[in-house]
Amino acid sequence: MAKQVVKRRGQRQVEDVNGSGKPVDLDVLQSLVTEMLLALGEKPGRNGLVKTPERVAKALAFMTQGYQRDIDHLLNDALFPIEYDEMVIVKDLDFFSMCEHHLLPFYGKVHVGYLPNKKVVGLSKIPRIVDTFARRLQVQERLTVQIAETLKAKLNAHGVGVVVEARHLCMMMRGVEKQNTIAVTSSMLGAFRSQPQTRLEFLKLIRRGSVGDSD
Repeated sequence: MAKQVVKRRGQRQVEDVNGSGKPVDLDVLQSLVTEMLLALGEKPGRNGLVKTPERVAKALAFMTQGYQRDIDHLLNDALFPIEYDEMVIVKDLDFFSMCEHHLLPFYGKVHVGYLPNKKVVGLSKIPRIVDTFARRLQVQERLTVQIAETLKAKLNAHGVGVVVEARHLCMMMRGVEKQNTIAVTSSMLGAFRSQPQTRLEFLKLIRRGSVGDSD
């Protein structure tokens, strides 16, 4: 898992959560895509591929825009003091990311829960945090840890739980070619790790049907 998780249990450390902040060099990306097409035996000048390097460069820039996002700026003015000590859950958050091993997409849902410690975060900020880390070259395990530990640190929450369920095109289109496999990862911090009842409540709640679903 690269250099991301360097210690176990209450001693983890998330590295570089704010990204590089460097702007994308579209010209360089276009040149590289042109070289790739040539290496694949294609003709970049043929009708269907003339604009492909430009399109791919812009697509890659969009799909990795999380490197340009700053978590502190994202959360600015969105932390609210409140005397509320029950669990807050935001579940079924759709996400799309890019596997750093094969540069192929993986996608699925993220479920987030936390126990507030005298402050809560605006609900719209949680999917934005998810997207910030998902829109980078990733592995699912690191994505899960980054979301959980960022929320724990920024909210000083009593506990945070994150579960990620995803399908990986690197498994579906190549390799073992298993189309129906779902990878599940979790990160439990604070009370979610130390209190089995809290963890069980979180896992039970994220498995319930969504609002409006028929019984």
